[in-house]
Amino acid sequence: MSVTVPLPRILIVDESRMDRVTLIRKIREFYEIREEPNGEAAWQALVLDQAIELVICAFHLPVLDGKALLQRVRASPLPRLAQMPVLMIASEDEAENKRAQTRGASGFITRALGEVELLARIGALLKEAQPKESPEQEQRNPETGIFTLKHIEWLTQRAISYAMRHNGEVSLMVIGFDKASALSDEYGADLINRLQRRLISVLSGKMHREASIGHHLGSQLLIVSPQTSVTACEAFSNRLREAIHAASITMGNRQIKLSISIGVSNSQADSACSARALIEMASTRLTNAQEAGGNRVLANAAGATAATTSAQTPPPTLEQALRLLREGRESAVTPHLPELGKALLPFLKLLDQTLALQLPLAEIEKRLSASSGASD
Repeated sequence: MSVTVPLPRILIVDESRMDRVTLIRKIREFYEIREEPNGEAAWQALVLDQAIELVICAFHLPVLDGKALLQRVRASPLPRLAQMPVLMIASEDEAENKRAQTRGASGFITRALGEVELLARIGALLKEAQPKESPEQEQRNPETGIFTLKHIEWLTQRAISYAMRHNGEVSLMVIGFDKASALSDEYGADLINRLQRRLISVLSGKMHREASIGHHLGSQLLIVSPQTSVTACEAFSNRLREAIHAASITMGNRQIKLSISIGVSNSQADSACSARALIEMASTRLTNAQEAGGNRVLANAAGATAATTSAQTPPPTLEQALRLLREGRESAVTPHLPELGKALLPFLKLLDQTLALQLPLAEIEKRLSASSGASD
């Protein structure tokens, strides 16, 4: 699958459109840009747009000037804003620059600053800010090597923000062993730890490169998958569930029957615009799936489950089906061919009428109806 990696986003605040354009031309190949003409609009953007990582700001702005905007940012109760790098476009008044420095300006640039030096200044500030947001030593669990819940939540929010700007989507899975407490009581906590590490190893080899895996609660695991449809995510979840259910696991001389359940959420399907909401939805669906007997995937609030085959999942749209085929996931499309074929019939009729293809439309329609009836 081809996935676009999101670029760091920079907010440029300057009343002059010409000056904003000049700055944007210097950095647009390496950063995503948002621009605002006044301080109040910039403040609203900073509060709402969680993808912004750095601000370039002029001193003299309408509505709310640059000094006041800087003061608001540094006084914010949100660590994301309070710690955000803010580059001020230097004033001709040196005293004004010194006051801004005492108020927390990260540095100063001039409008005439060259492209190379400007990129170097921005890159250095972003690198310096990164540990404050997500320290390397805190990103991964030292025992399993996968991301902590805090970091996976941060990655999820970043993916959602990018998807919202580009009309994309983010899918998320929370995976749990069924009857984990009973297994732990009977065989010891070490069994669950070993099973978790084995599952991590399996998942790491099957996820696409833009997906990330981390811990959730207890032995539960969480996978965030940018640019992945809910249909594809559900199909993947069912293949994983089936493989675990079919696996032969022994403890001493005893064979253990193991199963997992998975809760799936999707930013578009669930209208979720925050990582916390997306994670909570998937977590709740995992709980509901396990309470319903386990060994199932739950991907919608209505309670429909896919306990045995992917044929129980809702049929994909034509657009989703084409995407699944491009990803090589024919097995997720095949169970829904009758429904998809019926949806294509008007298009086939138009093709036949326009291009005189002489398609056996009556026979096609008859077979599709028969197949649909058999599957019901």
